[in-house]
Amino acid sequence: MSFNTEIEKRRTFGIISHPDAGKTTLTEKLLLFGGAIQEAGAVKSNKIKKGATSDFMEIERQRGISVATSVLAFNYQDKKINILDTPGHKDFAEDTFRTLTAVDSVIVVIDVAKGVEEQTEKLVEVCRMRNIPMLVFINKLDREGKDAFDLMDEVEQKLGLTVTPLSFPIGMGYDFQGIYNIWEKNINLFSGDSRKNIEETIAFSDINNPELEKIIGEKPAERLREELELIDEVYPSFDRQAYLEGKLQPVFFGSALNNFGVRELLDCFIQIAPSPRPKDSDTRTVKPDETKFSGFVFKIHANMDPKHRDRLAFIKIVSGTFERNKPYLHVRLNKNLKFSSPNAFFAEKKEIVDISYPGDIVGLHDTGNFKIGDTLTEGETMSFKGIPSFSPEHFRYINNADPMKAKQLEKGIDQLMDEGVAQLFTLEMNNRKVIGTVGALQYEVIQYRLEHEYGAKCSYENFPAFKACWVKPEDSKNEEFAEFKRIKQKFLAKDKYGQLVFLADSDFSIQMTQQKYPTVKLFFTSEFD
Repeated sequence: MSFNTEIEKRRTFGIISHPDAGKTTLTEKLLLFGGAIQEAGAVKSNKIKKGATSDFMEIERQRGISVATSVLAFNYQDKKINILDTPGHKDFAEDTFRTLTAVDSVIVVIDVAKGVEEQTEKLVEVCRMRNIPMLVFINKLDREGKDAFDLMDEVEQKLGLTVTPLSFPIGMGYDFQGIYNIWEKNINLFSGDSRKNIEETIAFSDINNPELEKIIGEKPAERLREELELIDEVYPSFDRQAYLEGKLQPVFFGSALNNFGVRELLDCFIQIAPSPRPKDSDTRTVKPDETKFSGFVFKIHANMDPKHRDRLAFIKIVSGTFERNKPYLHVRLNKNLKFSSPNAFFAEKKEIVDISYPGDIVGLHDTGNFKIGDTLTEGETMSFKGIPSFSPEHFRYINNADPMKAKQLEKGIDQLMDEGVAQLFTLEMNNRKVIGTVGALQYEVIQYRLEHEYGAKCSYENFPAFKACWVKPEDSKNEEFAEFKRIKQKFLAKDKYGQLVFLADSDFSIQMTQQKYPTVKLFFTSEFD
């Protein structure tokens, strides 16, 4: 098969949503269609009988949430599908933002009863900034929920999207009978039993066919015809180019738990979704069909297997092919590395691969060479852009609770920070370590993992900071910068890359600092031009 055919075959996407909208369940059902898993384990509130395939960390099992982003791949029809499952919990937003740098398109899952929730708004905003093509799946139709038209209005208003439905529900909740597939012009009826094979779809080239009444009843048939007419008048017809440019978002309806409407979504998705897209680096735009390899690390996962102390760096391949045992340039360290056992992911199994193509995600065993955002190339010096650290919202001192285990604690903190679980700031004044996180739940995760993976115990105490501001003076030798450092010394720290950070204690203090020291620039993300 030619190189370009391999690129064409690939669909790499992320699934994003507010917690509990059914994202992990949808992921599982997609894997079921790909034949990658035999039986899906629905994630019920904390009572997980058979844990979902993609949730493997103990804390996830206890709480019924997804914490780590996993990579799941499967083949469907003639396409190779890579799903990046993102944590829905808002305390893990940063991990999700980074995962979005590695996807070519996104499926947004919305709960029919709750509609658009705040976490969805934040994530969609990130996708809109990057013009990532989005497709919306409105889930849980077998429960009572909002009217389909009201929901689409809400999606347009709250998320700033332009939608066009490609499937439409026949009834809702108790009256839910099935889905009319606008994309393929056929009807799929609901049996309410997810274990049964999905019923054969009934094709209707003509919606006015009197057979319709026999199948779904007179009133529902009449209502469906009216609704489809309304859709024709109100919504733009689907235009693939507009979707690919992020200007139009198709909407599908269904119930992931009952495996309903998922196949319609998948069949349409693999036809319209983009194959791997070009990506900007600091020197140029890199296209997937270039023959030379390039890729970047968007996630590091330590101790995926508690039996082995291993770290996996997840690399998204942007261009060329990645070959086993071939040396590649690690741009930041300026040294060549080769990898004897690159992992590909198939459902939850890892397997060693000899060659991978653009759009694929490869897991590389790492002994500490990689940090998030690192670029690997076949020799060219460039770095891919767009993987910043965001200012944390919570700050705590981390203390060693077991003096005999100081080494283990240090190693554990180092590895977890490289993984991007949280950010570490070392105070200039006394070298005390402060951990900053986006959400408070991360402190529990860190404590739990330090103890269970590294055998180290830690305790926390509050550190009175409001925001981390990365500091960039216009002139590092001038008097003003020296005074800034003297006056603010209690609040200055270095991040893990050695960049200077001002840990401001209030919004007011940030404003005053900017007025008083105009040549000292402050940034809320670590990636600034």
